[in-house]
Amino acid sequence: MSPLDPKKRWLALYVLCTGVLMIVLDTTIVIVALPTIQADLQFEGAGLTWVLNAYMLTFGGFLLLGGRLGDLYGQRRLFLIGLSLFTLASLACGLADTQVTLIAARAAQGLGGAVVTAVALSLIMNLFTEDLDRAKAMGIYAFVCAVGGSLGEVLGGFFTDFFGWESVFLINLPIGVGVYACVMLLLPPDSGAVSHRLDLGGAITVTLGLMLAVYGVVGGNQAGWLSLETTALLATSAALLGAFLVIESRVAEPLMPLRLFRFRNLSTSNIIGVLWAAGMFGWFVISALYLQHVLGYDPFHVGLAFLPADVLMAIFSAGLSAKVVIRFGIRGPTWVGLLIAALGLAWLGRAPVDGGFLIDVLPSMLALGLGAGMAFNPLLLAAMNDVSQEESGLASGVVNTSFMMGGALGLAILASLAEARTSALVSDGTDAIVALNGGYQLAFCIGALLTALGAVIGALFLRPKPVDGAKAPVVPDSAAG
Repeated sequence: MSPLDPKKRWLALYVLCTGVLMIVLDTTIVIVALPTIQADLQFEGAGLTWVLNAYMLTFGGFLLLGGRLGDLYGQRRLFLIGLSLFTLASLACGLADTQVTLIAARAAQGLGGAVVTAVALSLIMNLFTEDLDRAKAMGIYAFVCAVGGSLGEVLGGFFTDFFGWESVFLINLPIGVGVYACVMLLLPPDSGAVSHRLDLGGAITVTLGLMLAVYGVVGGNQAGWLSLETTALLATSAALLGAFLVIESRVAEPLMPLRLFRFRNLSTSNIIGVLWAAGMFGWFVISALYLQHVLGYDPFHVGLAFLPADVLMAIFSAGLSAKVVIRFGIRGPTWVGLLIAALGLAWLGRAPVDGGFLIDVLPSMLALGLGAGMAFNPLLLAAMNDVSQEESGLASGVVNTSFMMGGALGLAILASLAEARTSALVSDGTDAIVALNGGYQLAFCIGALLTALGAVIGALFLRPKPVDGAKAPVVPDSAAG
């Protein structure tokens, strides 16, 4: 990609982040509208879950392939294709008058969203090559990813109440068209693809393997984790992913060169990403359930409860995170931030049935906002900085897949354990609300342990800066203690 002047570069960042925000919002803005969708299109309980699962299935399955296609055929081109698909699919969702139409359009949304998400991070990394500028840009990107979910619940409640469930999809149209036009104006055409040879065998096995894994995970609670359906899906997924690794070790131009994982920061950050995503997804979803079902908040006030965390993450994204990374390196802010986030989850793990916002909710929101604001940026930098520009789309796809799979698997397991704990307490004669809260407390505590484990791994194994010979280190030698 040709270099841009500074003003255009920052404008391009804001445009790319707006596109990513639209994708992130769509993962949660729909949740609030589900009861209205169910009543209008006459979904049964099991069928309604496919409004969410169809999106997650294609989104999780195509992240890795989407990133690699950007490397091979041009990241700007793939971003625009993914954005167009997502926007048109949003229109189809808003106009859907049958269950099948809505579910099919949601699957198309997930595919477009996967391509946009995977390629946007790579475009941002390639736009900003200077240490401080890159750290600032990644801070803004991290903020968009972190706060988009809670913002989605606020907007979902507002649009559904005032304009109907269709509006949560149709709002994407002006955003998508605006982002497309701005990308065409701000980003130069792709200078040329690295290769036009796609590893078809690797693409098929990894995409099917990831899709089956997502399907098995999201349906695990309903079908049963030890049921024939779930075990068969996960076993088939494991076999396909194993075949993918064999293919990658033998083909001349692999979809995912296995040598990438010799970079310790890339490998370590993806392991941390899986653990942290499990804890963060648990925080976001289960704390929303605690606020709504135990404390009696409505959806709008649930979203407002997340504002303290959002504000702290905004402060870090505005430049503080970049300064912290430049001063202390990648390793320190990552493990310290994760540890603070783990403490926030642990605080929620003791939240009582009659809890109050100031004492039982606000401290955890502040800790999680501080922890996420501190750790998210350096963790992304750790995953991306070791690879070359030609493979940045692939690295982006890998790290996004780690976060997505970790979040989906972690949330499914935490929700399952919370439900089992609640059922056991009810069987013992415990009041229903107290039993529900007991299940949530267990989920928060396990999420805290997973996040703390990520902090320990980061402290022990992350390098304070990229390995020698890698692309443009973020942290100068003098600051890399």
